[in-house]
Amino acid sequence: MTKKANTRYSILKHLSDRWSPRAFNDKMPERETLLKLLEAARWAPSSFNEQPWRFVIGIKGEGESYENLFEGLNEFNQKWAKTAPVAVFICAKKTFSHNGKDNKHFMYDCGAAMSNLCVQATEEGLYVHQMAGILPDVAREKLNVPDGFEPITAAMVGYIGDPDQLNDDMKESEMAERKRKDLSEIAFFGKWGESFD
Repeated sequence: MTKKANTRYSILKHLSDRWSPRAFNDKMPERETLLKLLEAARWAPSSFNEQPWRFVIGIKGEGESYENLFEGLNEFNQKWAKTAPVAVFICAKKTFSHNGKDNKHFMYDCGAAMSNLCVQATEEGLYVHQMAGILPDVAREKLNVPDGFEPITAAMVGYIGDPDQLNDDMKESEMAERKRKDLSEIAFFGKWGESFD
């Protein structure tokens, strides 16, 4: 099952095809494919080229790597995330290396890296579901995240699965049409409220 975006203007196929399922199948992506995703993230832009992102990867069946990441998810996300074979925690360095000052853009930059990762995942036939619902203190302990870095989000990665494996509420969401705000609500010309569209 795929849910292509119904766009008003023509955009890149990888952007319109990208979405965030909760149902994954148990097929394991090849290690080289996962490395391509990380390579795409590595080349994202960042303030002062700081590259504040750090990725901790867990793979089902490879030691405790997956379980450690899974425990860092909140209860709601644990209900569905177990369907994905790969878990990723995104952590960020909060200061600039060149001067030690606070990097007020670290989360923005990590978002850019994850956007690159998601586009590459779509190219590879994979899906990514990112989550804000994490337990940062648990993740910090389980993943041995050092001081100066902050667990900011997590993502599950894998191939698309069957929505029937989800509970009824999640299945309904999985099957629902994708929606976005209209361009007139998000893009302004010259000043707030004057639509660019």
